[in-house]
Amino acid sequence: MLFKTTARRLAGTLALASVLALGSTAGFAQDGTPHLLLELEDGTVEIALQPELAPNHVERIVALAEQGFYDGVVFHRVITDFMAQTGDPTGTGMGGSDLPDLTAEFTSTPFVRGTLGMARSANPNSANSQFFIVYADAPHLNGQYTVFGNVVSGMDYVDALEQGDPRNNGAVANPDSIVSATIEYR
Repeated sequence: MLFKTTARRLAGTLALASVLALGSTAGFAQDGTPHLLLELEDGTVEIALQPELAPNHVERIVALAEQGFYDGVVFHRVITDFMAQTGDPTGTGMGGSDLPDLTAEFTSTPFVRGTLGMARSANPNSANSQFFIVYADAPHLNGQYTVFGNVVSGMDYVDALEQGDPRNNGAVANPDSIVSATIEYR
């Protein structure tokens, strides 16, 4: 287990070093818009990432997906009519990647059904690897969380995720997981 953790830290450090060495747009040198494909048990959720809104957050998601970080990670927090949250390898809502936290990239882009935002603590500059997908318009989140993408297909698979216990902040007893997460440019 120590080797896996050390290897993951080294891979994360190398990925971050290559991004820093090449500049902030290095992850988007390919033609087209980066799309995150979340393969769930029931089907694929296609997400158009928006580097024009949050370049550093999109770079992080791309780097982690390309490392296989999200493969097998659960939707640990799912709140009916609000959002589904994932991206914590511990499944507790308290974990993240070994990479440093990100500085917020807030915009005026509204949280509407299918919008992806980065989860964070009370500190606005604490986003790391966790993100959420909103089920419905959530104007109370506008300008408070970094928007970095939107679902373009497969929202019905997000709708079908196991719902959490509202008495326990949406914690899911038998959570659904991401089978695999890949990046394509379209």
